[in-house]
Amino acid sequence: MIITNTSVHLKDLISIAKRDRTIGFIPTMGALHDGHLSLVRAAKEKCDFVIVSIFVNPTQFDNPNDLANYPRDIDVDIKKLSDSGVDLLFIPSEQEIYPMPDRRIFDFGSMDKVMEGIHRPGHFNGVAQVVDRLFRLVQPTVAFFGEKDFQQLAIVRALVEKRNLQVKIMSGPTVREHDGLAMSSRNRLLTNIQRSQAPVIYKTLLEAAEKMDTLEVAALKKWVHNTINEGKILETQYVEIVDARTLQPIKKWSDAGSVQLCVAVFAKPVRLIDNIRLK
Repeated sequence: MIITNTSVHLKDLISIAKRDRTIGFIPTMGALHDGHLSLVRAAKEKCDFVIVSIFVNPTQFDNPNDLANYPRDIDVDIKKLSDSGVDLLFIPSEQEIYPMPDRRIFDFGSMDKVMEGIHRPGHFNGVAQVVDRLFRLVQPTVAFFGEKDFQQLAIVRALVEKRNLQVKIMSGPTVREHDGLAMSSRNRLLTNIQRSQAPVIYKTLLEAAEKMDTLEVAALKKWVHNTINEGKILETQYVEIVDARTLQPIKKWSDAGSVQLCVAVFAKPVRLIDNIRLK
């Protein structure tokens, strides 16, 4: 596995790699787990040359403490990627990604004004800044993102369309621990008691999918909220049932052909997100 830290070296390596080959790209913030590695496996199946980036992007954090506390373990990450057969690892500095302050404001209409967009102001604008920058540096044929970050995936697809970026976006299913907890870099920050309670989130989502035939939208949202909060260890920040295409909340099951249930839950101070397709 080749490792580079500069965009100049990256450009030279990619110019060689792109000769009659497809480039698969997985952008990450490190602290890698099997969810990330499942995307690497998918990229290796579909592409000739696989590139991963590790960059903790400061512009997508609205809370400086969250940025400071974000888990980092670069040596372990490098070994995992090397063992997984990644061809090229890009580990840029902040100066490399943002040689000048990025003042761009992206317009995603109402897609970034709901769910995560309400509770993390500026988050998706920061995501768009770094993804746009990385896509232009790496020039991938296909980029891979996980479905756990359901809203982010939709925003990235919208970014590609708005910016006319010549990259195909492919999604990978949420990878879960043996007890159903969605894999996340933040899971390692949970205390033992929080970790023991966290699987309640996915268990509740599964039960909600079974209840949608008997409960209206508002009632199901209330049931999910109350069920997750029952044990006092977890605190629901939001429960939303949305049109899976537009991300807009629905009031009736007939409002959308595809419906997603999305939640954000605190196991303070750790924040966990998850989602499930209802329809």
